[in-house]
Amino acid sequence: MGHAKKIIIAIDGFSSCGKSTLAKQLAHHLHYTYIDSGAMYRAIALYCIENGLVNGDELNDVALLRVLPHIHIGFKHDDATQRSETWLDGRNVEHRIREMDVSNTVTLVSPIPEVRAKLVQLQQESGKNGGVVMDGRDIGTVVFPRAEVKFFMTAKPEIRAERRYLELKGRGTKVRIEEVLRNIARRDKDDTTRAADPLIQAPDAHVIDNSELTSSEQFDIAMGVIVKAIGVVAEA
Repeated sequence: MGHAKKIIIAIDGFSSCGKSTLAKQLAHHLHYTYIDSGAMYRAIALYCIENGLVNGDELNDVALLRVLPHIHIGFKHDDATQRSETWLDGRNVEHRIREMDVSNTVTLVSPIPEVRAKLVQLQQESGKNGGVVMDGRDIGTVVFPRAEVKFFMTAKPEIRAERRYLELKGRGTKVRIEEVLRNIARRDKDDTTRAADPLIQAPDAHVIDNSELTSSEQFDIAMGVIVKAIGVVAEA
């Protein structure tokens, strides 16, 4: 039996919509590589925090652009957890980049065109041979406009805030749900209104509103679309 061709699956959508949950499920099932594009932006935000480039809501973008070529971001697969971990300049930052201060700083970093250009190039390099599931804000529109399968995910803001709040609480982060909802509203505004690569739905994307869906229902919907695109997929 011939193998199904390896395609690129692009998943875009608002923050805290469960993009990475779906992306990881699909990658695991299809034996594809999962690439978390948001983690790259978070890693740059963390670099800015740790190197004194952020003061309140102000980012020293001149200093950031000077060091940008020397910031190294990579992913390593952890066989024990079966997860892709984010590395920044030679150390594992997978957990640190999920903290609230990084979430708040990401909105200062992600609109900068030079940052986006560097990371888009990294992302394109990672996915050029197919067999990749990548999630983010501009994967189906900018990074891989010719991806064979595109999803656009959305959900009600209050449901997204509750999910994110429970996730942070589960990791032991002290945070108020109001703060999470504020962060989500701010990121939605920043994502949809920035000049460089704003979050927009690709015309050929399949929309999944998962406000009322379980993760297995969402997975089944997505797999239905993928099977049509690449033919029958063997069970993992």
